[in-house]
Amino acid sequence: MATVDSTTGTVIDDLADIRQSIATILTTPIGTRVMRRDFGSLLFDLVDSPATPKGALRLIAATADAIERWETRVSFVSATVIPAGDGRAQLATVCELRKDGRPLEIPVTIGGMA
Repeated sequence: MATVDSTTGTVIDDLADIRQSIATILTTPIGTRVMRRDFGSLLFDLVDSPATPKGALRLIAATADAIERWETRVSFVSATVIPAGDGRAQLATVCELRKDGRPLEIPVTIGGMA
């Protein structure tokens, strides 16, 4: 089954589909999908957390929880929060493909007008 890029409408490969899926999961607030109220992540609840190690750990935990719950094609490995200083942060997430163990990096911008 061919998957389509949500911004361009072009056909994308499996890795791009997984990246797109994870970005959708992480940027969807829980409770906003009408037919699937529990879909998404808690990142929106944490977006105004202090830029401290404790705040970053909360963001990473919410990321791991959402990916492990909603994207069955990968296993969460790690994430790093990189503050941008303008109210946004880059969430550099690393997952492992379940089918062959290859690493997959997924950058997601959170906060601000992403």
